Amino acid sequence: MLFRGFRFLLTLSLLSCLALSAQTTGANADATDLRHRIEKNVRAHFKVPNRVQIEVSQPRPSELNGYDAVTVTLISGEKRNPYEFFVSKDGKTLAQLNKLDVSQDPLDVAGRPSRGAADAKVTVIVWDDFQCPYCAIGYKTLFSDVLPQYQDRVRVVYKDFPLMEIHPWAVHAAVDANCLFAQSNDAYWDYAGYVHSNQKEIRGADQPLEKQLAALDASALDAGKKYKMDLPKLQACVKAQDDKAVQASAKYGEQALGIDATPTIYINGTKLDGAVPADELRSVLNNALHEAGVPAPEIKSEAKPAASSPAASPGVPAPAAAKDARPAEKPAASDPPKSR
Repeated sequence: MLFRGFRFLLTLSLLSCLALSAQTTGANADATDLRHRIEKNVRAHFKVPNRVQIEVSQPRPSELNGYDAVTVTLISGEKRNPYEFFVSKDGKTLAQLNKLDVSQDPLDVAGRPSRGAADAKVTVIVWDDFQCPYCAIGYKTLFSDVLPQYQDRVRVVYKDFPLMEIHPWAVHAAVDANCLFAQSNDAYWDYAGYVHSNQKEIRGADQPLEKQLAALDASALDAGKKYKMDLPKLQACVKAQDDKAVQASAKYGEQALGIDATPTIYINGTKLDGAVPADELRSVLNNALHEAGVPAPEIKSEAKPAASSPAASPGVPAPAAAKDARPAEKPAASDPPKSR
């Protein structure tokens, strides 16, 4: 995608149309002028930073009646990300069709690390970033505060969604974790728990990225030793840093499911955004168990003194009870485009 905000709701017709300019053009409008106007409108509408170059192709015939096809390419350094648009014959309207990948089951968990009973009626899928601080909060809430009360009623599966624009070692950590999972499910969770709990220590104080990556690799190898894995095989996997599976996971999550922040959670298909509070997680889990015909655990909650809602202030999140108040992380609109 262009940016995480560069997305349209799917319909069978054109999803979004941009008025290119008040300037009128005839059937023989100058192609160069049209391309310049497309560039300016795309940059303004999608807030493309000036450091990213926009290249617009010549219009060409398309299968869409009344529209020509045009390719808009974003160029950042050596990365080139092309996006297909349609421009009306009169040069006044630009539109994009958003294709939805329906080749996969969005809730499929095959080949991913899991915790809990494989035949549990409720599955929690977490799209996670190893370097995201809110993912660390969500990880602790889920595994320390909530799941112990549900035992084998719930299965948890983690999928990769690294925000590589703002987290320089998130992909690396995901690759290391998957190298461990290739040999041991338990080793994956050992490593995942360590990294989520020690993000600050791994990052260090102005520590060079190379040392941070080395710390991740060392932790992965330590987990491999602990679980008596084939160390030469693990070392080769960690050294290779083959990130194709991680990139494919992130691309699918973004393009097919519309995920734009981490953590993102699906509980039997119900989507939750951000580091969800424990009580809300329990509520959604209990509803899912009820729908599946499984009794929810009896949880005794401790009475807490009532507290007045704090006034909103800059940099301070609103009370967790509000859905929009859940902390989640996403790239800023000014971040360079992601190479998906």
